[in-house]
This record gives sequence, C-alpha cells and structure tokens, in this order.
Amino acid sequence: MKKLLSYVLFLASIQSFAQTGNIQGKVTTSDGKPAEFVNVVLERTTRGATVDEAGHYTVNKIPAGDYTLVASFTGLVTQKKQVTIAAGESLTVDFTLAEDNQQLQEVIVRASANRVTDKSSEMVARMPISNLQNPQAFNVVGKELMKQQNVVAITDAFKNAPGVVAALYPSGGIGALSRGFSTGIDARNGLQTTSGRGSADIANVERIEFIKGPSGTLFGAGISSFGGVVNLVTKKPFETFRGSVDLSVGSFGLGRISADVNTPLNADRSLLLRVNTALQRQDSYNERGFYNSALFAPSVLYKPSNRLSVLVDAEIYSVNSIRPTYVRITPDAGIRSYADIPLDYKKSLLENDLDAKTNTAKFFTEAKYRLNGGWTSTTHFSYVNESTERSYQDYPVWISPTEVTIDVSRYGPVGNNYVNLQQNFNGSFLTGPLKHTVLAGANVTQYLGRGQSGGTGIIRTLNVTNGNLPKIDRILVDSALVPGTMLNWGRSNTITYGAYAADVISFSDRLYAMLSLRYEYFEDKSLGPWSSPYTQSSLSPKLGLVYQVIKDRVSVFANYMNGYQNYPSIVQPDGSTLQVKPIYATQYEGGVKAELFDKKINTTLSYYYINIDNAVRYGSNSFAFQDGKQVSKGIEWDFTANPAQGLTMILGYGYNNNRILGAENLDRNISSNSPQHVGNYWVNYQFQTGALRNFGLGAGGNYVSDAYFDDANLFLLPSYHMVNASAFYETGKIRIGFKLNNIGDQKSWGYWGAPNPTRNFVANLILKF
Repeated sequence: MKKLLSYVLFLASIQSFAQTGNIQGKVTTSDGKPAEFVNVVLERTTRGATVDEAGHYTVNKIPAGDYTLVASFTGLVTQKKQVTIAAGESLTVDFTLAEDNQQLQEVIVRASANRVTDKSSEMVARMPISNLQNPQAFNVVGKELMKQQNVVAITDAFKNAPGVVAALYPSGGIGALSRGFSTGIDARNGLQTTSGRGSADIANVERIEFIKGPSGTLFGAGISSFGGVVNLVTKKPFETFRGSVDLSVGSFGLGRISADVNTPLNADRSLLLRVNTALQRQDSYNERGFYNSALFAPSVLYKPSNRLSVLVDAEIYSVNSIRPTYVRITPDAGIRSYADIPLDYKKSLLENDLDAKTNTAKFFTEAKYRLNGGWTSTTHFSYVNESTERSYQDYPVWISPTEVTIDVSRYGPVGNNYVNLQQNFNGSFLTGPLKHTVLAGANVTQYLGRGQSGGTGIIRTLNVTNGNLPKIDRILVDSALVPGTMLNWGRSNTITYGAYAADVISFSDRLYAMLSLRYEYFEDKSLGPWSSPYTQSSLSPKLGLVYQVIKDRVSVFANYMNGYQNYPSIVQPDGSTLQVKPIYATQYEGGVKAELFDKKINTTLSYYYINIDNAVRYGSNSFAFQDGKQVSKGIEWDFTANPAQGLTMILGYGYNNNRILGAENLDRNISSNSPQHVGNYWVNYQFQTGALRNFGLGAGGNYVSDAYFDDANLFLLPSYHMVNASAFYETGKIRIGFKLNNIGDQKSWGYWGAPNPTRNFVANLILKF
C-alpha cells in the first residue's frame, strides 16, 4: 500500500511539474549591486515576486505560454522582457536597472514603509501559501517597524500585535498574553527553543510572527499554548557585503551597541557569512534593578548547488540582571488594587546583589534540498542549552495596608537542554482539477534538565511606614539558605515523537480547504522528588476553509483548531502533588482578510471561541486545581497601511472574554491576567521632498484595560494607556533617531504584579555600509 501511494504521489508530482514552469533570475543596478525590493511580475496576471537582499527572485508554477515579464520599483525606469515558458522548463531572466546602488538606497529608505504590510511567510503554515489562502489569523512585526520605534527590548515589539500583552516572568524569561493565555517564546524559525530563564535579544531578529489560537497541529505541545505561537524569525546571510552599526543611549543609564555584518566568503558567493552582535548595559527606573547582556550570533549559508543549501547558525547570549518581583496580596490585607500598595513606585526593599546570571547557547542547522517535481526536503537539527548559574527571586506578600513579608528563593545551578530533529517535505500535485499543496513531516525532541532551589521562608516582616528600613541583601539570604535547605530537583527527561501532515486543496483559484492532523507521543522518564513518569499520546486536527470573495484581495475564512498540553504532576505549596489530566483546547474561528491597493493596506478581522473542558486554575493561596471549564472568546482587528509614500499606519484592537465555568466559588469569574480590551496604534511619516526631506516623525500608544491578578477576582491590575513619540533623520547611509516612551509617566503593573517602567527615552545612531 505504501509503495502504491508513493507511486501515485510521484506520478501526480510529475504531472503537476509537466504542466508548468518557473522563472528565476537576478536583478542588479548599473554598478552591479543587488536591486533589493524590486517587483518582478508577469503582466496581466497576479503572479510575481519581490527581489530579496541578494538580488534574486523566483516565480514558480507558471502555466506554459508567452508572457511579458516586468521589473519595476518606485523611482526607477520600468523594464519589460518577452518570455516563453515551456512545460517543465526553468527559465533564467536577469535585469540590470539604470540607477546605481546609492540612488536605489535612497529610494528604498523612502519606500521601506511598504514592508510593514507584508505578511509573507512559509513558517506560519509550514508551507508556501499566502495570507489570503491561510484560514488562520496571524500578525507579523518586522524589522522596519521595530526600527521606526527604536526598539531595544524585544518585549516592546510585542506591543504592535493586536490583543497581545508582553509578559515578564519571575524566572527571568519572556512571554506574551494572547487570547487569554500565557504563551512562551518557544519557537525560533519554526523550531522549538526556550526563553524561560534567559530571555532573548532583538539584534538577531528579522521579524516576529504571532500565530493566534491553539496551534498544536503544526507545532506540537512543546511550542504552542492555547493562545498561540510566538515565532522569532532570525536574520539570514545574503550574497553581498553589507553592514551596520547601531549605538543607542537612553534613560536609566542605557548604553547599547549592536552590529550586523554580512559578507560572501568565496568568489562564486556559494559560502556566505552573517554576524549579529550586541552589548547592553542598563539600570532601572527603580532604585533596584539592572540588565546587562551580551549577544553573539553568527550564521553561515553554504549553497554547493542550485538544489542544495545548508544553513548553520548559533546564538550565544549572556544576561546578568535583577529578576522581576512577584508581588502578592493576602485576601484579608485590606488592599484590592496594585495601585494601592503603599510602597513608593521607585523604592525597593531588597539590594542589587540579589541578582541572576544566565547563559544561553543555541545551535541550529537546516539542510534544504529541491527534489524533482517541485518538491522540497528540509531537515532541521537544533541544540538549545539554557544554563542559570544563580537566580535570586523575591516574593513580597502584603498582609496589611502597611505591612509586607519578604521571602526569597535561590535557583541554581539550573540547566535545561533541548535536542530537536525535524524532517519536512513540501510539494504540490494535481488530482484531476484539484491542486494539492502538501506538508508531511516528523520530529523528535528530547528535553533534559537538572537544577536545585531553596527558599528562606519569611525572612522579614516590614512596616513600610517606618523610615530607613534595612534592605535585604545576599548575605542575609545566603545565611538563611543553610546547607541542606537547597532541594535537588533530580533529572528531568522527556521525549516527544511527532508526525504531521497538512493538505491545502485548491478547488478553484478562489476556494481552498486545509486538512491537517498531528499525532504526538510523549514520554516522561524523569527521576526526582516531583517526578511521576508517564506516557501520553495525542491526536490534534486542524480544519480550515477560505473563499476569496475578490480574487487576491479579499477572503473570508473559518477554522477548527486543536491544542493540547502534556502536564506532569504539579507540586502544591504544602508539598502535596496534583496529578493533572491531559488538557485539550478547541477553537472555532472565522473572519475576513483583505490586501488592497497593491498590498498597501492589509487588514484582518476575526472572531474566535476557545473551549477547555478541564482547565487548570490557581487559587489565591497558589494551590492548583483542575475542577472546571474555561471559555475564551473575542474579536481581533489588525490594520496596517502605507496609504501614501513615506506614511505608515498601524492599528490593532483585541477584545477577550476569558471566564472560568463550573469551578467551585469561581463560576463565571474572569481568568487571571486576562485584560478584556487591548489596543495599539502607530503612525509614522518620513518627508519625501523639500527642506525636511529624509526627516520623519512617529507617534502611537497602547491601551490595556483592567485585569485581575487572580482567578478569585480579588486583586486588580489597573488599566493603563501609554503614549510614545519619535523623531528621526534617515538616508541610505545613516539614521539618527529619538524615541520618548510613556510620555504621560503612567504607572502600571503587568503579569505577576511586577511594575512597568516609568517615562524614558532612547536615542540612537545607525551607520550603514
């Protein structure tokens, strides 16, 4: 049977290839430089491509016939060439444009805002389908938007995704709140990674993809949450020498320098190198706090033939910092809002020597081979190590309007290792009038972890009305952590095996259906005080339907998606263990997408309904329970536009109603850390002519409504509206920028009750070569 199926697929792929051809080539300027962002299209059709950083383009699956191939870009003379495509032919057509590279760079700078509307990605659906063919809502925050906003902290980029709020974990990691659920930054170029303790740096990030809703079918439980997937897409080498150096200074002693250098390593440009690096030092708006980091991220791309490419890249990231405070309030403390905590916003009860030090080493390889018949084989291997030397984490608990108890835990050494092997096959074939775009893949992931931790218990009870309170320092904490109080966690050891397939069926050039399924087998072999070895298997389906109401401009979509979480036991505060049953979430989503005016406007409006039958919740006493349902539903609107040359507009809104159902004493309560209204907006304009040519201004903000810290809905995280503004000057060789954040100096509290920064500025100078 397997041989017969393989034979049928082989014949189908030959048939598909035989009916079409493709055009590829290189577009350069008169001085021999790549003409990045030039549009190459087949006249009177919707088929085309955009020239990449190396100057290359490819237009695939073109029906045999005669065409006019057009190369065009704002400010350049349009060129046309007559071509004839034969069945099964791969044609090479190159263009040389009249402008030189320096003039083109000036045009690119003024036209770069177009890129904020681009949602092109092969990682979101793990196959080459367009946004209008994808029956799922997702958002993309690219490097152009991050540059406009002088982003130096990766979580600031999250503010451009509708319905998303950045989360800082007490362990030092980062995440995002999306559709009522916490989502870790656990995907890098579609592969499993981690940022649970070591965070991440923006310097090596090309764009950030926010894939909404339970996405276990294509990504697995180790990467996705019920709120979605956050995928970091890193910078890749290209075929020309180019680089930049970015120097940033700002509030709270910010000093940061980063560099991005790309160069070919041989004459035929088959071996390419790109290196991104960053060094940052910064204190805090609070009298306690600092964040010092260093990044080194090299990547090498080798193309021994036009069929095979091998990418090897790494990230070495080191952070020494103060962890976010985990602030709690007892039910009888007489405090109901975090805004009413009596401690001054900029004061601390602890010293700066209670810090954390984490090193992360990530290594990735990708081998991509173009098979006959238009099929592609992609093999991935990754190794991720996150090592924490020490991590002091503090837990103040307010027990009255004036009194707070302090306990501190020390974690470390802690080591987490992830090894992932993944194989994907992508291709297309015909069955009669139906076209199939197919993904088939498998992966195996092993996680090994070791660690230890200990806590002081209540080390002090302080009355904040007393002046000159003595601060808690490392000497006091370490003396309370006497030998024997540090608990060895044992050895974590889990293996996940996954196999998945997806088929996007084109019933016509407007109607598409997606059928996807993943099988995953999870095995926990951990040994230690909290371990409970077990195995679990899961089937996760995903179904979607898309109809293009206006061809290549407006589509309506609907999906059914499934997500799941492999839960081991949960250790309760009293040392007992809760055996958690497997948790499944299902989502129903529908909406409309539009790409209008030559993709100068891109918008998505969707409604979603997520249901969990046996949700895990946490009480105000930090005990975990699995005794009820959870329903999260809402709407999201995403709007990006470049309505005029040099003008960027970003608008987003998310409404989320995430409630616990059926749980004792909590029925109909709003789930913790689930703001119901989240809005974002940004407008940026660069003058195109006159005395202000190359100057620009930007302004925007974020609104987050009230949320509850706890499922009991006792403690309020107040709403906030932060407004930001920027000014800049940019040419093809230099950019000078200034950004003022939180102009109104709003006080706000985020995930885990940790305060957010006060008003601050960032100024930067970028030199390009």
